Amino acid sequence: MMRQTKLKLAAGAAALLPALACAAGAIEGDVKQQATNWHAIIMFFLFVAFTLGITYWAARRTKSASDFYAAGGGITGFQNGLAIAGDYMSAASFLGISALVFDKGYDGLIYSMGFLVGWPIILFLVAERLRNLGKYTFADVASYRLGQTPVRSFAALSTLVVVAIYLIAQMVGAGKLIQLLFGMSYSSAVLLVGVLMVCYVLFGGMLATTWVQIIKAVLLLSGATFMAIMVLSTVGFSPEVMFEKAVAAHGKGAAIMAPGKADPIDSISLGLALMFGTAGLPHILMRFFTVADAKEARKSVFFATGFIGYFYILTFIIGFGAIMLVLNQPGMMETVVKNGKSVTQLVGGSNMAAIHLADAVGGDIFLGFISAVAFATILAVVAGLALSGASAVSHDLYASVIKHGKANEADEIRVSKITTVVLGVVAIVLGLVFEKQNIAFMVGLAFSIAASANFPVLFLSMFWKGLTTRGAVIGGLVGLLTAVVLIVLGPAVWVEVLKHEHAVFPYKNPAIFSMTLAFVVTWLVSVLDTSAQAEEEKAKFDAQYVRAMTGIGASGASKH
Repeated sequence: MMRQTKLKLAAGAAALLPALACAAGAIEGDVKQQATNWHAIIMFFLFVAFTLGITYWAARRTKSASDFYAAGGGITGFQNGLAIAGDYMSAASFLGISALVFDKGYDGLIYSMGFLVGWPIILFLVAERLRNLGKYTFADVASYRLGQTPVRSFAALSTLVVVAIYLIAQMVGAGKLIQLLFGMSYSSAVLLVGVLMVCYVLFGGMLATTWVQIIKAVLLLSGATFMAIMVLSTVGFSPEVMFEKAVAAHGKGAAIMAPGKADPIDSISLGLALMFGTAGLPHILMRFFTVADAKEARKSVFFATGFIGYFYILTFIIGFGAIMLVLNQPGMMETVVKNGKSVTQLVGGSNMAAIHLADAVGGDIFLGFISAVAFATILAVVAGLALSGASAVSHDLYASVIKHGKANEADEIRVSKITTVVLGVVAIVLGLVFEKQNIAFMVGLAFSIAASANFPVLFLSMFWKGLTTRGAVIGGLVGLLTAVVLIVLGPAVWVEVLKHEHAVFPYKNPAIFSMTLAFVVTWLVSVLDTSAQAEEEKAKFDAQYVRAMTGIGASGASKH
C-alpha cells in the first residue's frame, strides 16, 4: 500500500480545461517522494532493456534518411495504428481522465471524446493526401507548390514551438510522476527520461521510436483492460450495477450521471482545439510517412481510432470502478487542509484513482506494472516529439532552406542526430527549470498552436487553389502569435501563474478565436496577393491535386 502523501496534481481537476492538462502530464505543487517501489522499478527497467535491444536492432537497419525519418515506409497500417495510439495515449490522460470520471462522473467521458473526434477528421481529410504529397514532415505538404524557404521556415518554427511546449509538460510530468510512483528523485527521473529519449532517436530513428510506441500501447491497453475486467467482475459484468454502486458511494449522488455546467464558448473552443489540434500535431503527422502508401495511411487512422476509443471507454470504467472500490475505503483516504479547511480526499489526490484501483484489484505486483507502464508511456511520447523536432531542423531548415535541397543524406542525418542531442539537453534543462512552475496550461497551448498555425496552412494547402506563400506564412504566424498571446492573457496564465486578480482575456482556451483569425488572414492575404509568383502557385494546384488523389509520383517504401 502506498503511504500517505500531501500533493496537488494539476492535471486539471481545478481547471476548466482538465482534459488538456491531463494530456500534459502536468503535475504541480509539492510532491512528497514515496518509498521506493521496487516492483515498479524492476518492471520499468525490464521494459527499458527490451526497448534498448529493439533500438540496437533498429540501428542496424537504419541506413538512409528515409529509414531514419520514416522507418523506410515499411510499417504496416496495423502497426502504425498501434504506434499512433501509443504516441497519443499519455500517462496522464490515463490517470487524468480516470480522475475526471472519479470526480465528475459522466462529464469525464465528455472530455475524453474531444480527443477522439479529431481522428475522423484526419482519416477523411488529411491522411491520404498527406501520405501522397509528403516525404518526411508536414512541411513537405504545406510547401509542395509554395515558396520553399518561407513556408518551411514557418513550419519548422511552429513545429519547434509545439515540441518545446509539449516536451516541458512531459518532462515535468515525468519527474513528478516518478517521484510519486517509483520513489526516485525528481532530477533523476528527468535525467533518465532525457537520456533514454536521446538513445531511442539517435540510434534507432523512427523504427526504434515506432516499436517503443507499439510496445507501450500494448502494455497500457493490456493493463487497462485487466483493470476494467476486474472491476466489472465484482458487479457480475453489469454496468447498471456498477453505476448504482458508484452513485451510492459518491458524495454527489445521482449528479455524477448528469452533465455539468460549463461556459459554452470555452467548451466549444476546447473542442475545436482538441479536434483540429490533433490534425496539426507534427509528431502525429510524421507517422503517416512511415507506411508504404495512402491505403496503409488510412488503415493506420482506422486502427488508431479504434484503439484510442477503446482506451477511453476503459478509463470510464476505471473511473467508476475507483468510485465503487476505492472511495471511502480504509487506508485509501486522507485528511488535508485546503484554504484553511480540512478536506477528506483520496490519498495523493483524485489523480491517483487509477493507481489505487490497480492496487485494489491486482495487489503490489500489478501496481508496479501500472506504474512502470505510466513511465514507459512518457518515454514513447517524448521520443516521438524529439524525432519531429529533429526532422524540422535537419530536413526543413538545413536540407531544404540552407542547402536548397542539395544536401546529401549523410549530412542531413548527422544534423538530425546533433539536433536530437541538443533537444535532449534542452528538454532536461527545461524540465529542471520548470519543476516548481504551474505548467498545466502548456498542452492546452500546444493544441491551440497546432490548431491555429499548423492546421489552417496544411488544410488550405491541400484543398484551396487560391492559397499563396504570403497568405500561408502571414496567416500561420498570426495564428501562432494569437494563440500564445491569448493563453498568456487568459485565466490559465494571467491569473493562475502570474497571480493577477482578473484575466485580460476571459477564456482559458483561445482556439475558437485564434484558429478563425488564422483562416481569415490566410484567405485575405492570399486573395489580395496578385503577384506573378502567386499566380504561378495557383496554377500548380491542379498537378498537386492529381498527385494527392492518385499517389502518382509519391515516395514508396524502402527496400531492405
